[in-house]
Amino acid sequence: MIFLLKDVFDAAVNYLQVMDENGAVDQSLFPKDLTDEKLVDMLRFMLFTRALDAKTLSLQRQGRAATYAPSIGEEATQVGSAMAMKPGDLFVPNFRQHGVYLVRGLPLDIFFLYWKGYEEGGAIPKEVGGFPYIVPVSSQLPHGAGIAFAQKYMKTGNATLAYVGDGGTSEGNFYEAMNFAGAKSLPLVIIIENNQWAISVPRSAQTASKTLAQKGIAAGIKTLQVDGNDVVAVYKATRDALNDAYNGIPSVLECVTYRMSMHTTADDPTKYRDSAEVEEWKRKDPIDRLRKYLASKQLWDDKKESDAAEEFKKAIDEAVDKAEKFTPDPESMFTNVYSYMPETLQQELDDARENGFYMTKKE
Repeated sequence: MIFLLKDVFDAAVNYLQVMDENGAVDQSLFPKDLTDEKLVDMLRFMLFTRALDAKTLSLQRQGRAATYAPSIGEEATQVGSAMAMKPGDLFVPNFRQHGVYLVRGLPLDIFFLYWKGYEEGGAIPKEVGGFPYIVPVSSQLPHGAGIAFAQKYMKTGNATLAYVGDGGTSEGNFYEAMNFAGAKSLPLVIIIENNQWAISVPRSAQTASKTLAQKGIAAGIKTLQVDGNDVVAVYKATRDALNDAYNGIPSVLECVTYRMSMHTTADDPTKYRDSAEVEEWKRKDPIDRLRKYLASKQLWDDKKESDAAEEFKKAIDEAVDKAEKFTPDPESMFTNVYSYMPETLQQELDDARENGFYMTKKE
């Protein structure tokens, strides 16, 4: 009897970086459609995201916001990917995509309503093209695959971006969404925001895989690892992946970045994380490298930065003021659950009204 051993499959994961930590770029990889104006917008959105983070953290510490998940250090992954989307594309977040919401035009008062714990904060305007924050780890990915399936079925010509953290790649939902996307050739791009920590669990303890991107190979879909602190690389990778997705080719992008702050305001990273590691990643700050590049081209200076900071502060303060004057409607806990009112939920609402469990805004 003859036994035959042969290779039947081989694969590799490429890594993409366009702009290094000092702001130097590889012109051969630089996207041709990335104008000076768009680059300045990228920096502004990243600065805006960080300012929004600082304000929300402050509000939470004052008891004026609920438990909050900062995105400090991850701005390039979020802004770069969001700016690559077309107007009709959709996105499914987890609980940290503040920069994506900003780029897509979410009204700031709605952002603060969510982090103050109001149901109305989850009512995302249709024109934003996004879904509410999703906290259960990785549960949003089957949603994203389902939305992409609908886009394909309805021939919209658009695609869906679904975001997940490194910890979420250890969940079954991650693999199920990828498998479905690959099997059905869905217009789906899964962005792994690999910030190195899933609460107190390091990426090294999550999996034996050398990369997280390679997990997509088993699903038969395209994979790429990207410098997640390089906004240009993230933009290019996402734009290319979306162009593939419009043609029924799904992708997984692993954006390698770092969570500079705590997992949420209920967490203390100093209990499990070495400060030297944080300092090392500070030298890779996504905002600093783009700032250096724009300054070298005379597109950014201290005056523009101070003007932008003042502009963002004014917009954020006005949104906070509006959100804090908001009067919640208790009926939102019933009316914002389904696209229609099921009979059982209607009975609960009628019972609440009849027994005077609450006073509505009209009363």
